[in-house]
Amino acid sequence: MAANNGSNGWNIRGLLKVPDIRQRLLFTFLILVVCRLGAQIPIPGVSRDVFASWFSAQTSGAISLFDMITGGSFSQMSIFALSISPYITASIIMNLMTIVIPALEELQKDQDGREKMQEYTFYLSIALSTLQAVAMGIGFYRNGYLQNSSVLALIVAIAAMVAGANALIFFGEQITKHGIGNGISMILLFNIISRLPSDILTLWSKFVSGKHPALAVLAVVIIVAVIVFMVAFVVVLQEAYVKIPVQNSSRIVGRRSMGSSGDNIPFKINTANVIPVIFASSLMSMPALIVSFTGKDPQGVGGWIVNMLSQNKWFNPGSALSWSYTVGFVIYVILVIAFAYFYTSIMFNPQEVAERLKERGSFVPGHRPGKETAAYLKKVSDSTVLIGAIGLLIVAIIPILLSGLFDADVSFGGTSLIIIVGVIIETVRQIDSKAGERHLTGILSKSVKN
Repeated sequence: MAANNGSNGWNIRGLLKVPDIRQRLLFTFLILVVCRLGAQIPIPGVSRDVFASWFSAQTSGAISLFDMITGGSFSQMSIFALSISPYITASIIMNLMTIVIPALEELQKDQDGREKMQEYTFYLSIALSTLQAVAMGIGFYRNGYLQNSSVLALIVAIAAMVAGANALIFFGEQITKHGIGNGISMILLFNIISRLPSDILTLWSKFVSGKHPALAVLAVVIIVAVIVFMVAFVVVLQEAYVKIPVQNSSRIVGRRSMGSSGDNIPFKINTANVIPVIFASSLMSMPALIVSFTGKDPQGVGGWIVNMLSQNKWFNPGSALSWSYTVGFVIYVILVIAFAYFYTSIMFNPQEVAERLKERGSFVPGHRPGKETAAYLKKVSDSTVLIGAIGLLIVAIIPILLSGLFDADVSFGGTSLIIIVGVIIETVRQIDSKAGERHLTGILSKSVKN
């Protein structure tokens, strides 16, 4: 019999009756509303119209990705223009630093150490937000985006961006402590979702509005089918695991030698999540980003390189050099796969796992403890990483392909979809965990049996 619920379905009404869950959900929602309201407050002294004309002329994938992460705050030049990007960058840097600084690697192994790492990440995010704000402020000053070209106006703009970024980081920490889900991830999710209405309007005006009814219906069916397929694919990609059986050493019971219950090592197919796509896109967009801030229009070989690295130029039949720009797509594929392997190598150490198994008397059936087990784990890890990287490429390339062939230019792409699905799944799991503590049926969990 199900506790507090007679069905095997969702028990959302029952969950909302729990004061703690209801208060956490309400707190999270109110903080996210405050974040979106703050995104409408302009940076003092910055000319929005001038900046908007510059932004509309940009073709850099990094700028579009950055604006998507900020929920449009960057293109609107609000006080949240930097959003939580400094914290995301700081988190990635701290993970990478564990490779070269053994002390940081040791900190990750216990709860107190992880809290210390979060503290270091927070301080680093403050430094990065200041650095980014100074760089952007100087760019505004030099390009005439400030309504009043004075040092005071520059300082005010920099201070507003730093304060906005750190306010969002603070809000994220409060959601983590008093709300539902990871606060930074929730703000990122809300930022991305806030762009969906404008994307829907873009698709509607491009493929549905003014078209013959039959063609309009066909367009709607195709758009919905593509979205449903991508969402389903991302869910499978995010939830797929390869499990390696682990057998614990046998023990003597009376006169019999009995093997204890087996365990398994789960290898997540998409270990690196969306990070390889973000790394690859940012790296390839860097030349175009630098050129855009210099205000120069490169010609000849330099111009071809910039265009070749731009995702907006791939699969574009309207461009005379579209096929030559495919070189950029090949580089993109190589970078995504390389970053997937690189990031996984940081997060998973086969030698360390093999040593831990050996220390507790466990082993992988068919493989000797120690080096042979480590080699086998590395082989499995490499193969799963490749599958995950290919899955990432499929999700990332479909929107790029549709944008190039059909000019379906929307901010909602593979990167944002992976983030949305990942954050929603983790948040629902946290709600289910709190529901399980009270013997309630969760959103994804089955009824609790007495």
